[in-house]
Amino acid sequence: MGAVAGFAPPDNSTRKRGVQPLRAGQGHSFLWRKLHSLTGIVPIGAFLIEHIISNFEVVNGPLAYAQQVKFLNGLPLVRVLEWTLIFIPLLYHSLYGVFITFRGRSNVNVYPWAGNWAYIAQRVTGIIALAYIIQHVWRQRFAGVSLPEHPGLAYAKVQYELLNPWMLAIYVIAMIATCWHFAYGIWLFAAKWGITPGDRARKKFGYVCGAVGTALCAMGIVSIFWVAYARPYSPVDVMPAQPKGVVLPAPTQPAASQYPEQGAPLEYDSTGQPIQPSASPVRQ
Repeated sequence: MGAVAGFAPPDNSTRKRGVQPLRAGQGHSFLWRKLHSLTGIVPIGAFLIEHIISNFEVVNGPLAYAQQVKFLNGLPLVRVLEWTLIFIPLLYHSLYGVFITFRGRSNVNVYPWAGNWAYIAQRVTGIIALAYIIQHVWRQRFAGVSLPEHPGLAYAKVQYELLNPWMLAIYVIAMIATCWHFAYGIWLFAAKWGITPGDRARKKFGYVCGAVGTALCAMGIVSIFWVAYARPYSPVDVMPAQPKGVVLPAPTQPAASQYPEQGAPLEYDSTGQPIQPSASPVRQ
């Protein structure tokens, strides 16, 4: 009995702060990780699917793409939805993901198993996706031509970026990384939330996640190269400006004079870059 009475619990005073090993119902890290996993699927993952599908409208031409941008910016309370369902969840998911990444320790050199390689790939692709999203949101949403007021220039603004071969390479790499991160994130979500109990269920669901990620990546890359190569240069506004909200009707087809002829030379500025579209329509 004396030995039992003298037993003391282990001293945890030297444990480092940060993300501790998960134990159900213990500590705040369990809740934060669950929320991190959930936000990666809803709403961020749902937005990624919608964004790739919407961007695929470029295969139908500049006007179809402009109409899609006009529709999305015309949703009720669109700015409230943008911040509450995209920017704020994305900010939490990315910052906590970076925190987990730098707190974790890789053991792939000791245990080179598929799961460990996937762990490393998930962290690396997350960093790539975050860096890309920051520049993409800034350049396409907040810098240059304001697309909510000039949706007709959406195609031209994207095309201007993709005419730069370095930006084209960045878009392709980011698309592959983002789709991998999302597909494997779905698999992790299902495993962590008990949707796929057992190795057999997880293996089968892995094929589903791989198919989803491959399909999204294929659509994204097709959209990227379509704008860069498959269509003529189109530095024009294909619909009326929307100065007080998205209220003006979109044309059913662009005027023939709005597009340069197929194979027409590109216009460049003094630095050798293609001329970026302005808010004023350019007539040829």
